[in-house]
Amino acid sequence: MDLLREAAKGLGLTLSARHLAAFELYYHELETWNQRFNLTAITGYEEVQRKHFLDSLSCILALPQRGGAGPIPDTAPLQLDARPLWCLDVGSGAGFPGIPLKLLLPDAKMTLVEATGKKAGFLRHMVEALNLENVEVLNARAEDVGHLPEHREQYDWVLARAVSNLSVLAEYCLPLCRVGGRMVAEKGSDVAEEAAQAQRAFDILGGALVEIKPVTLPELRAGNHLVVVDKVRKTPADYPRRAGLPAKKPL
Repeated sequence: MDLLREAAKGLGLTLSARHLAAFELYYHELETWNQRFNLTAITGYEEVQRKHFLDSLSCILALPQRGGAGPIPDTAPLQLDARPLWCLDVGSGAGFPGIPLKLLLPDAKMTLVEATGKKAGFLRHMVEALNLENVEVLNARAEDVGHLPEHREQYDWVLARAVSNLSVLAEYCLPLCRVGGRMVAEKGSDVAEEAAQAQRAFDILGGALVEIKPVTLPELRAGNHLVVVDKVRKTPADYPRRAGLPAKKPL
């Protein structure tokens, strides 16, 4: 994990031997399971470090901060409130970005939402293998989770990693954010126009675009961005719409 250790310094993160051992175990379990199930097309040792682990950790730049919104920093602002963060990863897949972030934020409560049963099974396996506490795996669709009282508008930080366009992601994520919470979507280079098109969805769902933050690390592909949306009003009760509809008819 030398590449990950050195590259993480660019985010202001110092990974301990314990962190590196956990990421090493994560890689080998991912490789083993991927031989049976199609969890990810990215399987090379260094590629996983760059495109899964480091890419996931870049979300730390957009952690919710004391004192409200401000510019997104270039290095990790690990000054958190006394209360542990409540975090949710939408469309977690093989655990990205939720599990790498949990490894760096052990006090956080993390919920991983994954609709595919085999991937949800891998997530449960990794939670046990890594001895992670306060992690819940939900084999469910985000549209359904968004209407469950125990999850709706409960989370400080809701994350999504390029699972759909921003209008759709907003309908998945913002109903799960508490007012005062934050949605962070990892996107590629062609994000400005997509964000402009999603403005109506943000408005309807109670969000306000804070910043489109470029992530400039030599180890990551050029054009990575974090789209940061704060939850400023409650989401109307009609949203999210029934499963499948946000993707078919984006707001």
